Amino acid sequence: MTDFALEIEETRTTQKVLSNEIVDENDDEVSPIEEVFLVVPTTDDTSLPVWTFRMWFLGVLSCIMLSFINQFFSYRTEPLMISQVTAQVVALPIGQFMAKVLPTTQFSIGSFKFSFNPGPFNIKEHVLISIFAQAGYAFGAGNAYAVGIVDIIKALYHRRISFLASWILIVTTQVLGYGWAGIMRKFVVEPAHMWWPSTLVQVSLFQAMHQRENHRGMTRGKFFVIAMLVSFIWYIVPGFLFPSIMSLSVLCFAFPKSVTAQQVGSGMYGLGIGSFTFDWSTIAGFLGSPLVSPFFAIVNVFVGYILFVYLVFPILYWGYNAYDAKTFPIISSSLYASNGQEYNISAIVNDKFELDLNAYEKQGQVNMSMFFAVTYGLGFANVASTLTHCGLFYGREICNRLRASYQGKIDIHTRLMKKYEDIPSWWFSVLLLLTVAVSLVLCTVMRDQVQLPWWGLLMACVIALFFTLPVAIITATTNQTPGLNIITEYLMGLAYPAHPIANVCFKTYGYISMAQAISFLNDFKLGHYMKIPPRSMFIVQLIGTVIASTVNIGVAWWLLNSIPNICQTDLLPPDSPWQCPNDRVFFSASVIWGLVGPKRIFGSLGNYSSQNWFFLGGILGPVVVWFLHKAFPKQKWIPLINLPVLLGATSMMPPASSINYTSWVVMGTIFNYFIFRYRRRWWQRYNYVLSAALDAGVAFMAVVIHLAFTMPGVQVNWWGSEGDRCPLANCPTAKGIQVDGCPTF
Repeated sequence: MTDFALEIEETRTTQKVLSNEIVDENDDEVSPIEEVFLVVPTTDDTSLPVWTFRMWFLGVLSCIMLSFINQFFSYRTEPLMISQVTAQVVALPIGQFMAKVLPTTQFSIGSFKFSFNPGPFNIKEHVLISIFAQAGYAFGAGNAYAVGIVDIIKALYHRRISFLASWILIVTTQVLGYGWAGIMRKFVVEPAHMWWPSTLVQVSLFQAMHQRENHRGMTRGKFFVIAMLVSFIWYIVPGFLFPSIMSLSVLCFAFPKSVTAQQVGSGMYGLGIGSFTFDWSTIAGFLGSPLVSPFFAIVNVFVGYILFVYLVFPILYWGYNAYDAKTFPIISSSLYASNGQEYNISAIVNDKFELDLNAYEKQGQVNMSMFFAVTYGLGFANVASTLTHCGLFYGREICNRLRASYQGKIDIHTRLMKKYEDIPSWWFSVLLLLTVAVSLVLCTVMRDQVQLPWWGLLMACVIALFFTLPVAIITATTNQTPGLNIITEYLMGLAYPAHPIANVCFKTYGYISMAQAISFLNDFKLGHYMKIPPRSMFIVQLIGTVIASTVNIGVAWWLLNSIPNICQTDLLPPDSPWQCPNDRVFFSASVIWGLVGPKRIFGSLGNYSSQNWFFLGGILGPVVVWFLHKAFPKQKWIPLINLPVLLGATSMMPPASSINYTSWVVMGTIFNYFIFRYRRRWWQRYNYVLSAALDAGVAFMAVVIHLAFTMPGVQVNWWGSEGDRCPLANCPTAKGIQVDGCPTF
């Protein structure tokens, strides 16, 4: 059994009953994947109602709440992504309560019969509510990716885009991938060998939540309410009264006048050695809740983080001063001129929203902090190494499973799903054609707002269509998903330079539509295992996506037009919660790849052409590991070296900071190693519930703080509201560089 199966808490006794038949373990229809065989039930109750009032009410409510909260938090200095697990946990007691109190009266409209309460709250309703919540969570992204385009246009470029164009951009980029998914569904959902490992955690959680509670201790519902209230009350401290405890640094207190000590000690702007936090939003802000991440994943991230941040980076910065690193802040996503000052982006943008070449040559080349530059190099290596690693270590397995999927032999789960009406292929075709047509209108009639030419849209569609199947196969068999964001940025930057918004739009149509297709297929596999009617899955996913996209742009429009200087760090006070770290990185990427273009950054005209060698390193790295594995087959630790995971460990830095990583690792280790190992029953019963309660409490209090204090302009000014207390961490250390508020060396 693989390590993944061992992570699933005490997998249930193997199911062997199918429609009152005994299923032989050697039956060809039993799933050939051991993990699936052990975890996924082989029974189906077709009498369970799915299209219930409870499902629609809780599902739509979950979608709206999560999309509102995740969009709201995306602008904050410490973003907090609330996943569908929170809605999944909260929906269970509410659904059970509704089943007790709603009237059971049955209404008839012709042959159609309806009841607000058709019986006990069941697992299939719960799954569909979770799918609605997934849409509100943007299927793992928190909020719709394209909202970032609207943010940088309005808040950072100070240009105009209409609400209609924004809405069309967001909805089409989120829905387009469903067309690709419809084409690929037969290849990567129905075949038993396409098993989508991540879905098994969800299956296990659903099964555990719907088991009858015979435990004498506190119920999960009561535990959730208490934990949520504690989280809710506490968050007013870091969220309003004492924001400095989001990141406290021992070294910054000990050496208040030392730039180097603060660079090393700052959790927000430095290496974070000796820094700590008392804020859940800081712990879960960028990497998600550590309580729901398997320990082996936490270890991989930690090892990659230690290697890069505490070994490679200090050598490059202090040892070699790579890329004039000491001229710029130690860790920053901003762009700089050669004199260490922030680059004046607005000065190189002309009236047509294109690069003013003369102004660019006058101001000089764009520079990045060394950390940011090397992060891009690691991104290059990560994309290349993922393909090589999967090919070498999983290639034969992928080919065998793909070959097996074409043999036409179905397992028990596919046979059970044959009882339900399948989705007509024309549904996907119509959706795809309609989405492309509307997108073409956006790129022609409204091109002055989005810059993307029609041929760019079609090229993005071709890239997404080409990569969806191989990426889906890799994800379905290895649980690793190669990203296309850097590839799409690079291609469009070469093909259509000097147009920043065209570049990010191309990236979004090419990358996000593929990512949405993968998410759609992943959820469909969950529905396949849980025996949810396919048409119900499709409708819930589509409606949820449209609702979530609409809420996302509504919240974004509200905040962008109501908060002065939102996202403009040079105009905001240091303790402002509206510094938009994700959008700042997105803005810098639009300048690097779109406005200035890769030729003037990573090409012959730029300072960072050597970063392209990371592509070669990413290709060759897994080859070296694979040869070592073949040369020393008895060394079991060698194949555990997963370069894509190690190289991608710090992919969120920036905008994530060191305090996010260190606190995430510590909390994850406490709960998913020590408590999992020594208090197994407590972990099984309360771990996911605690995660959901902490998320929910922080989210609700953050909204209360915004409405009650931020909007009326109420402030608390004292020592504890002055940021992370490491004001010198952003200072350069090169000789002769003068920056306001920093000492000169």
